Amino acid sequence: MAGSEAAWQAAQAGIPVVIHEMRPDVGTFAHHTGNLAEMVCSNSFRSDDDEQNAVGLLHWEMRQAGGLLMEMADTNALPAGGALAVDRDGFAEGVTARLRNHPKVTVQTGEITALPDGGHWIIATGPLTSGALAEAIRAETGTRALAFFDAIAPIVYAESIDMEKAWFQSRYDKGETEAQRTAYLNCPMDRETYEAFIDALLAADKTEFHEGETAEYFDGCLPIEVMAERGRETLRHGPMKPVGLTNPHQPDVKPHAVVQLRRDNALGTLFNIVGFQTKMKYGAQSDVFRMIPGLENARFARLGGIHRNTFLNSPTLLDGQLRLKSRPLIRFAGQITGVEGYVESAAMGLLAARLAVAEIQGRALPAPPPETATGALVSHITGGAEAKTFQPMNVNFGLFPPVEGLKSGRRGRRDRYKAYTDRAKAAWRDWLTLDVAAPPR
Repeated sequence: MAGSEAAWQAAQAGIPVVIHEMRPDVGTFAHHTGNLAEMVCSNSFRSDDDEQNAVGLLHWEMRQAGGLLMEMADTNALPAGGALAVDRDGFAEGVTARLRNHPKVTVQTGEITALPDGGHWIIATGPLTSGALAEAIRAETGTRALAFFDAIAPIVYAESIDMEKAWFQSRYDKGETEAQRTAYLNCPMDRETYEAFIDALLAADKTEFHEGETAEYFDGCLPIEVMAERGRETLRHGPMKPVGLTNPHQPDVKPHAVVQLRRDNALGTLFNIVGFQTKMKYGAQSDVFRMIPGLENARFARLGGIHRNTFLNSPTLLDGQLRLKSRPLIRFAGQITGVEGYVESAAMGLLAARLAVAEIQGRALPAPPPETATGALVSHITGGAEAKTFQPMNVNFGLFPPVEGLKSGRRGRRDRYKAYTDRAKAAWRDWLTLDVAAPPR
C-alpha cells in the first residue's frame, strides 16, 4: 500500500521512480499474486465518514492530495454501509495497471536484501519484510525491530451459506442505499450454540510459535481465540455483538450473538467473516467455523492464518521527515513504521514521497501539522509516542491536539469530532498549498 502510493506521488511530481517488488519471484505466507497493493487481510478501508471519524478524515486528505489508492478504492467500492470496502482483486489490478503504465515508473521484480547506497529510497515493505532485509535493518540500527503477530480472517463462498438461517442487514440499517444496508450477512447464535462455539475455539489446535518467540498482538487484529481466552463474553461485546440487528426468520427472538460476514468482491460471490482473524490450524478452522448457524456447509475460498509482523521503533530511529536518522537518504513508510491499517500505511507512503520529492527538488517542506490526520500519525510515530512502549497505532482523534472550549462526554461528541475534522481540513488545505512541486526538469 505505502510503496504503491509513494511511487504514484513521486511520479506525478515528475520524478522517475523504480519500484522494487520481490513478488512473484519471492512469495510470502499471505500474498497470492504478484500485483502491487494486494490486500492480505480485510477488504475494508473502514469508515468513510470524514466529519465524525478519524480514518474517514484520512480518506479525505488522501483524496485531496490526488491519492491513487483512494481513487482505486472508490472505483472498486462495494456496498458496506458507512464503511469503504473494495473488491480486492479489482483494486490491486487497478493500482498495478496505473503504475506499470505510468511513463515515470519502472517496476523491477526481485528481492532487495540489503540497505541500498546512493539515491533516494523509500522502504515500504509492509507487514512482511523479508528476513534478509529485516536483518540488514537491525544491523544498521543497532537494535531489534519490534514484532507482533498478525492474523487473517477466512473467506467463504456465498453460494455455500444457508440463507434460511442467515440474512442480509447492516447493523442499525446504516447506509443511504439498499445495497449499503444489505452489505452484511448475519448468522445468529442462541446461548447454547454460542457456549459450544466458545468451547470449541478454546480447545482447537492452534499455530505453534518457534521456541523463544512471544506473541504480541495488535489489539485491532486479535485472533478470535485470543479474544475468547480473555473471557467467555468478550466476543459478544466485540465482533459477535447482537445489537442493531433483527433476524427476519425469527423476528421475535433476539439472538444471543451474531456472526457477521462482509461482501469481499463486486460479484458478491465471496464474503469474509468480520473480526474472525485466527491462528487455528486449517483442519480446526473448518470444524469450528461450520458450527456457526448458516455455515454448516460452508466452503472456504481462503482459510485464516497468522504471520509475523515486524515494525521499527520509529520514535527512536526516524526523524520527523520519516528518514532513517543514521542514513538520511533512506525513508521508511507504511506499516513497518508502526502505523496500522491500509489507509494509515498508504498515507505514510504519500507523505514520504512528497517529502522526498521536495528534498530532491531543493525545496523545504515541513511535515503536515498535527491538527491533520496525516500529521497526527507522523507526529505520533516519530516522537509523540513513548519509545519504550511503542506499538502499532491506527489513526484516532486521541492523537490530535485538543480543540479547546468543547463539551466533553457522549453528548458533546459529535460537535467535538466535527470541530476536529473542520480544523484538520483547513490545515491540510494550507499544507497542500506549501507542497507545490517544482516543474519537472
